[in-house]
Amino acid sequence: MGIVLNQSVKNTVITFIGFAIGAANALFMYTHFLGEDYYGLTAFLLSSANIMMPLMAFGIQNTLVRFYAEHQTEEDKSRFLNLVLVLPLLIIIPVFLILFFFYPETASKLSVENPIIYDYVWIIPVIGLFMGYFEIFYAWVKVHLKTVFGNFLKEVLLRVFISIFLFAVYFGWITTIQFVYSLVFIYLTMMLIMAIVAFKIRRPQFYLKFPKEKKEIIIYSAFIIFSSSIAVMLLDIDKFMIGQYIPLKEAAYYSVAIFIALTISVPIRAMHQITHPVTTDLMARKKHTELNDLYKKASITLQVIGGLIMLGILTNIHQVYALLPEKYSGGVAVVFIISISKFFDLMLGNNNSIIFNSKYYRTVLLLGVCLVVLTVSLNMYFIPNFGIEGAALATLLSIGLYSLAKFLFVVIKMDLFPFTRKTLLSLGIIGLTFIAFYFWNFPFHPIINIILKSVLLSFFYLVLNYKLKISVDINDVIEKILKRIHIMRIE
Repeated sequence: MGIVLNQSVKNTVITFIGFAIGAANALFMYTHFLGEDYYGLTAFLLSSANIMMPLMAFGIQNTLVRFYAEHQTEEDKSRFLNLVLVLPLLIIIPVFLILFFFYPETASKLSVENPIIYDYVWIIPVIGLFMGYFEIFYAWVKVHLKTVFGNFLKEVLLRVFISIFLFAVYFGWITTIQFVYSLVFIYLTMMLIMAIVAFKIRRPQFYLKFPKEKKEIIIYSAFIIFSSSIAVMLLDIDKFMIGQYIPLKEAAYYSVAIFIALTISVPIRAMHQITHPVTTDLMARKKHTELNDLYKKASITLQVIGGLIMLGILTNIHQVYALLPEKYSGGVAVVFIISISKFFDLMLGNNNSIIFNSKYYRTVLLLGVCLVVLTVSLNMYFIPNFGIEGAALATLLSIGLYSLAKFLFVVIKMDLFPFTRKTLLSLGIIGLTFIAFYFWNFPFHPIINIILKSVLLSFFYLVLNYKLKISVDINDVIEKILKRIHIMRIE
């Protein structure tokens, strides 16, 4: 097994484990231990810090991956590392100076609707700084083809630390206010561990001179700031803007609904670990036919897997909310809206990998800028008028239009198309399964209901997909499982 595939499999497992721990945090511990106000505050602070992260990192995490291989000698590599560690200070120092001298004005502006935010505004750039340097040190590890431990830190250990501090709140060892402050300690710890790992792999040697191509590096980094910021803003701008227009507790309800819906995105994050290097290789060798086949296979496979997860969520959604405090039940509509937007994005398969490895990647930046303007505008209108459902509608419209634009761009400019007749068959199976399972429940405890319905739904759905041969890859997996079961019975 090659190093890429080997680490991709490990990273996929880590991603699922991390998501499971995150589910326990978001759906149970935050809601029961922290309370809606401080859950909303936590969601606001972390979303805001995540929006600032690409700026604080100066786009260096991508620049490091892009330019590292071009430096041949040890001295050149060390000079390059010196530059990537120093460049973010061009942004970090001015940001903290502005915050220091204009804190009352900045904090007051951000806390007009929710005064609780005022005392915690300083946490946003601090955590953004730690997030940014974590990504830089993680990129330093990536270029040495050692990604597993960094992914473990990011996906698993971070959530474990949060779980520990949430339990500390539950047992009364710390207060909810102290928990909010503890976020700074958690992200600082993550950054330091990642730095130790990075420098253990390659200890930097400091030189007074920077590499000769520093101008090119700075220009590329500035470009990446915008592209990275766009991707992050699409994920977190809605939670930030909720804190500006409606009570902060609504951000807690929205965060729970978003986390449930984002479960649909797990398959594409996992498959990306495998399809991205394959896509890159096929495009580099100009294998258009093979790339088109991969595009179709990725699309239908993700559609089938994502469809199953979406059905599991939507048909059990009322039972899931029965396990949460009653105040959170207003997020059901949000789950439906966001699920639809994420599923459409899922259907496009490895669309992003194709675009970002093509000569048209700058065009995507332009589309992204337009999308950010659209997203902010829609949120400014929908959130004050429709609350968290409005935020979800704004996300559905903006993400849907962005995904459609990227899809049309790939079809028209690159002559690639992800859909086949089986796409319609798959959508028909999803619709039929939803109608068959949504409108009834077992008269048992919600957890038992969820388990029983999920088992029946999965069996019904997978049998239909298998018999109709919707996805060759999924059928191969099912047949391998059936063969192993048959062999075990014989033995």
